[in-house]
Amino acid sequence: MLDSLLALFEPTTFLVILLATSLGIILGAIPGLSGGLGVALLLPITFGMDPHVGLAMLVSIWVGGVSGGMIGSILLGIPGSPSSIATTFDGYPMTRNGQAVKALGAAIVASFIGTAFSILIAMFLSPVMARLALQLGPWEYFSLGFCAIALVAALARGSIFHGMAAAALGLLLSCVGFAPIDGNARFTFGSIYLSGGIDLVALMLGLFALKQIVQDHARGEQQIPEVDVRDIKGFGVSLKEYTDNAWNIVRSFVIGLWIGFLPGMGAALSNLVAYAQAKSASKHPEKFGKGCVDGVFASETSNNASVGGSLIPMVALGIPGDGTTAILLGGLMIHGIQAGPLLFANNPDIVYALFLTALLASVLVLLLQYFGMRLFPAILKIPYHYLYPAIVVLGFIGVFVGSSTAFNYVLLLGFAATGLLMDRVKLPVGPFILAFILGPMLELNLRRGITYTDEGVLPFFTRPVSALLLLVALLSIVWPYLSPWLKAQRSARNG
Repeated sequence: MLDSLLALFEPTTFLVILLATSLGIILGAIPGLSGGLGVALLLPITFGMDPHVGLAMLVSIWVGGVSGGMIGSILLGIPGSPSSIATTFDGYPMTRNGQAVKALGAAIVASFIGTAFSILIAMFLSPVMARLALQLGPWEYFSLGFCAIALVAALARGSIFHGMAAAALGLLLSCVGFAPIDGNARFTFGSIYLSGGIDLVALMLGLFALKQIVQDHARGEQQIPEVDVRDIKGFGVSLKEYTDNAWNIVRSFVIGLWIGFLPGMGAALSNLVAYAQAKSASKHPEKFGKGCVDGVFASETSNNASVGGSLIPMVALGIPGDGTTAILLGGLMIHGIQAGPLLFANNPDIVYALFLTALLASVLVLLLQYFGMRLFPAILKIPYHYLYPAIVVLGFIGVFVGSSTAFNYVLLLGFAATGLLMDRVKLPVGPFILAFILGPMLELNLRRGITYTDEGVLPFFTRPVSALLLLVALLSIVWPYLSPWLKAQRSARNG
């Protein structure tokens, strides 16, 4: 391990890690781009590199990208990547209230805690935790996804009906394209552009970026928030706020780590689930969505904890935890390194180099963002008649980069209109996005679970973990109706 650590501080390797981390932060902050995109674009460059240096570059971009996504979420209300969607819920209102630096400081600290400690746990507990994940079948994966959607829908603004309606709409849109098992085309209307499903980047930028700009322009809300950075000390967050959020951070960390190491999940899910749990457990849930720092801590701790979590199945089992680790797995294979149980025995230097690079990158992200967080609000000083066109242009570039098809422009405009309509009828965006992301996984595991045995849907209710998750989902749906009745009964007995 010591040799791997010393190798990272060789001038060339360290410079590569520093530049890659900086590039990841930039890519993460730009709406429509992400650290995962940077990993994909730079993968061919690693072909001729030393494996240690090439993998260090890819891991550093990824770590920087996950953390960098919060910059756009907080300052502009536009998530740089799906992993920062929940950060917009309270981060952007804090900016509107003149607390941009405080929101950034909380997010930076939470990002470091999530990444650094998840990597340390991954280093020492990878084999044990991976064996636990192997015990889960399609029944548990379906129930976990359904439970996550139910939790978020139940805690969304408005009634439980609005939350479930938004989730149902997200599930419906996730069915567009070819079915996961039999390959039948659904809801494509004969268009080849819909055969691969609806592009997540187009949906996300339409619902957040373009909709926000149209909405602000229509309401005349184009004033520049005042952000005073002169009296800010440290990260801009008081010690009391850290101590008050200690349990929130621990809970969000565990959620992010657990969801991260479940194959096919990742930061896009964990940030929404952790936010919902933070709101549910809070003594002041009414403050969430209006600029509550607790929501920023929850979202950013969990999405960065998913980094270490998703490395666990990749290293220990050879199973990618999410799309980015799938590319990293390809990078290992390019260099003739086979991930899986034998990796620890055959290439221990690669394993430790991978983990230590992520740890070093998390420290560099902390330093780069700490010294930059007083400069980031300068983005808000740009006049809106310059800033908004730039965001629109970046949005259109972002939706084209991933698919190279102009049809995504139509989707971008369509989802901007959908977002405005959802606001009009008070449908929350959180359950909609989460259901859309988890839809394919839910359907795949539902159909697998039904076909793996002759008992149909019965194993979903008889397997202990699956049954427990479904019970939690049911309670989260009925609790908003049950809670007032229980309070009324208690008041009647006491009165």
